Amino acid sequence: MSVRKEIVQLVAEAEKSGARRRSACSMLDLNIRTLQRWEKKPDLEDGRNNNRFVTSNALTPEESQQVIDIACSPEFRDKSPNQIVPILAENGKYIASESTFHRFLKKNGLLTHRSKAKAPERKAPEEKMADGSNQAWTWDITYLLTFCRGTYFYLYLMLDIWDRSIVGWSLHEKESGEYAGDLLSETCVRQGVQPGELTVHQDNGSPMISYEFLAALSHWGQASYSRPGVSDDNPYSESHFRTLKYRPNFPERFETIEEAIAWIQTYVEWYNTEHRHSGIGFVTPFERRSGKDIGILERRRQTYESARQAHPERWSKGIRKWNRPGIVALNPRDRKKDRQQEVA
Repeated sequence: MSVRKEIVQLVAEAEKSGARRRSACSMLDLNIRTLQRWEKKPDLEDGRNNNRFVTSNALTPEESQQVIDIACSPEFRDKSPNQIVPILAENGKYIASESTFHRFLKKNGLLTHRSKAKAPERKAPEEKMADGSNQAWTWDITYLLTFCRGTYFYLYLMLDIWDRSIVGWSLHEKESGEYAGDLLSETCVRQGVQPGELTVHQDNGSPMISYEFLAALSHWGQASYSRPGVSDDNPYSESHFRTLKYRPNFPERFETIEEAIAWIQTYVEWYNTEHRHSGIGFVTPFERRSGKDIGILERRRQTYESARQAHPERWSKGIRKWNRPGIVALNPRDRKKDRQQEVA
């Protein structure tokens, strides 16, 4: 008897005994639509032409075991599949491709670090919290196109993660740690930052890890770095550059650096004083930085409360809270995952 026919009969017997069809399918981890299809032709096996579970070019059980035996042999147990396959080819042997070796090692729980050297670690950057301005900044560099092919202007831009305001920027014709260090020091003095109190988050670009920049940063505070190749570790800067480059009047190219500086000055003024940021309650960065957002959010609450009192039948739930985001986190931990690990 085929497995399909046996399952159909088991479900039918369960239904006769008073069980619900959906519950029976759930216990068998079977979709009810699949059961209905099987009931029409219970004697047939899987008739799909593209059945991915059975392929004509699959390795035989003996060949599959040979892959495992070779990978775990004394000669190759410290080597990765990317090394094993070329060595076998030099000796006139072909067992399987690198990807097949990887697949079978993973399937058998053997895909672990196979060298005496310490396995590389890519830990998430430490969580940074801010409950006020000038506690944590994030910065990055983006390029602006010019009309000369291969020539760019580089925008250095620093954001305060708590109020989202642009605290400092500069534009240059090259990337340089010296320019970045000068911008940091000038911005800290202008914003009244106290030495040793600032956290600056950044990626691993050459200006960020240069001696000139780190020397300046050591006076003002500490550095926080993104993991290599993980852009999500610096989300505020990445998101901001998207806002900048998708502005309706953003020029595709700039004629001169003076033209680019003039446009950036206009943009920064708009962003800080007119742009209503979703992450801070749809107020402008300067309104939050100055504390004016408290009154603005309170007026919104009063407006909503008046509207609810005028037509209570239109408000099935409470009014919108219009809360002020108090603490902002850079690279926040997954606290739900932490709780699950503690329970386990």
